[in-house]
Amino acid sequence: MSKKGWIGVDLDATLAEYDGFKGMQCIGEPVPAMAERVKQWLKDGQEVRILTARVCSKQTAVDLMIAKETIRAWTIKHFGVAIASTSEKDHEMWELWDDRCRQVIPNTGMAVETEKNAQSLKSYKWRCSD
Repeated sequence: MSKKGWIGVDLDATLAEYDGFKGMQCIGEPVPAMAERVKQWLKDGQEVRILTARVCSKQTAVDLMIAKETIRAWTIKHFGVAIASTSEKDHEMWELWDDRCRQVIPNTGMAVETEKNAQSLKSYKWRCSD
């Protein structure tokens, strides 16, 4: 059973191997562990989106078109379906997998890097209702 909303997965160095930018049409091979995770989410009916700067608003219209089509073709090749790409988070994204992220304990500015901080996060009570 899938959870409502979507999971964001960074492309370069998270879902695809990356050793420097080589152009919009060059995406590395899938990172096996992450690819298997995405395949399982898709099998479970979970919505997955590629969250990448390759499709950010700073790109030219041509580069944006090339990036979106390249990502679409790459996801079809490796996952059997076109996975949407975006550079924006929204309130329906409930999880993000990225090589550059650092998780913080809500409303504290404290990084979740130690067991003590991780325990604080587990006991944190969300103040907003769903």
